[in-house]
Amino acid sequence: MTTPMAPVTPLPADAPVVQPGSFLTLHYRLAGPAGDVINTFEGKPATLSLGMGELSPSVENLLLGLPEGTHATFHVPAGEAFGERNPDMVQWVARRLLNELGDPMEQYTLGDVVQFPTPDGASTYAGVAMQVRDDGAVQFDFNHPLASQPVTFEVQLIGVL
Repeated sequence: MTTPMAPVTPLPADAPVVQPGSFLTLHYRLAGPAGDVINTFEGKPATLSLGMGELSPSVENLLLGLPEGTHATFHVPAGEAFGERNPDMVQWVARRLLNELGDPMEQYTLGDVVQFPTPDGASTYAGVAMQVRDDGAVQFDFNHPLASQPVTFEVQLIGVL
């Protein structure tokens, strides 16, 4: 893992520092060997609250202690950022359940990313369509796309509250 790059301009000594529970405004990029999975540098910055699960815990830990204004790049070893691929996370979902959860007329194709509600309905998680059977059942991979891969995490902290 690399250390943060030196800032282009010196940071004020009293700059707020990222702590557990900090509210952040930032640009960030997560990339694997195949390229970017998410990159906010080309659009609006992201806002998130540390510890709310919007980033993986290991990626959030990289932010702790960084002062506002930091622009850093980290190289995270394979499997550390989003865990190892779990074959049990590749599952068939019956067409009946897909109809209940979404549009019964939806046609699923390989590579589609589909959002599913968590059992408590408070959040969602994503699956990538891997296969579609003749009966309409779809095999989804619920592993994070960067599971088991080395990750480059670049961050520019715009605001820390």
